[in-house]
Amino acid sequence: MTALFSPATVGRYTLSNRLVMAPMTRSRAAPDGTPTALAATYYAQRADVGLIVSEGTQPSDDGQGYLTTPGIYTDAHVAGWQAITAAVHAKGARLFIQLMHVGRMSHPDNTPHHRQAVAPSAIAPSAPMFTMTGMQPIPEPRALTTEEIRQTVADFRLAARRAIEAGADGVEIHGANGYLVQQFFAPSANTRTDQYGGSIENRARFAIEVATAIAEEIGADRTAIRLSPGAQLGGIDEGPEGPALYRYLSAELSRLGLAYVHVMHVGDEALVADIRKLWRGTLIVNRPGRAREQIGTDLASSLADLEAYGQMVLANPDFVERLKTNAPMNAPDHNTYYGGGAKGYTDYPGLGGAAA
Repeated sequence: MTALFSPATVGRYTLSNRLVMAPMTRSRAAPDGTPTALAATYYAQRADVGLIVSEGTQPSDDGQGYLTTPGIYTDAHVAGWQAITAAVHAKGARLFIQLMHVGRMSHPDNTPHHRQAVAPSAIAPSAPMFTMTGMQPIPEPRALTTEEIRQTVADFRLAARRAIEAGADGVEIHGANGYLVQQFFAPSANTRTDQYGGSIENRARFAIEVATAIAEEIGADRTAIRLSPGAQLGGIDEGPEGPALYRYLSAELSRLGLAYVHVMHVGDEALVADIRKLWRGTLIVNRPGRAREQIGTDLASSLADLEAYGQMVLANPDFVERLKTNAPMNAPDHNTYYGGGAKGYTDYPGLGGAAA
């Protein structure tokens, strides 16, 4: 446990400890995607961790899937994030903005332009989506053309530049959880016959192109990616070649010298161990639902350089102090995860009993 509180190097930065706030959608941005002042309070409260990875943030109109998620591609978005990054830096932590293009996991009612979603192939995820009029089936997306794929890579590049303008320390590409990057990995979502489909190398191409473009724009040491090997969220099935794809991808990403790879570990110990060997940089491991008594074990076994936690940090703004003192943890309120105001967002009590 003591090792968790030791400094760590991530890209060009030295972090105060090896604990990471995992990205968590909270759906509290303004309708145009601008983060609110309350978001600055929320993130600053949790800045006792060494690194905060922000909630998923769309790089374009096409990238939005859910209501009131933040963006990072307009002047208003940049101004909103500037308040957040300043508040986090004042507490001594670092913040990477997670760039999340949801691909087919969207509904036209939830986007600024109300257009059909885009994806590698025209295959619906067979899942519902919450909209202002209630739950609706997610409609079939439109397959991206090759030129549109190039434009989407450019959208990621622009969003990364705008994130740095907003004071972020870097960006994390969301390559997990059934969203656009992982949709390219999975035969269940990608039936293309061009250079982005078919072989392992082709299905990994989009992720590598996005990472390369962002690294060129803001520096590899401020560029990171999150992966969730084997996760089946949003109707994703990576098939029998899934593990081989991640082994290939890990080696290719290692050539880029990114700040870190962030793995959402869903149970394939052998594969994550291989990623650890093939990816030669900093590795963050997140095990959703991990018990408190298991905190620190991936660091102790050298599987991870840092460990990421979501719900426990959401409910405990003084998460690090509670670990250090073995204090009890607040329980998260699942009813207030998405949308709303301060309740279940900035009003979790600190160790003194008052709201943090």
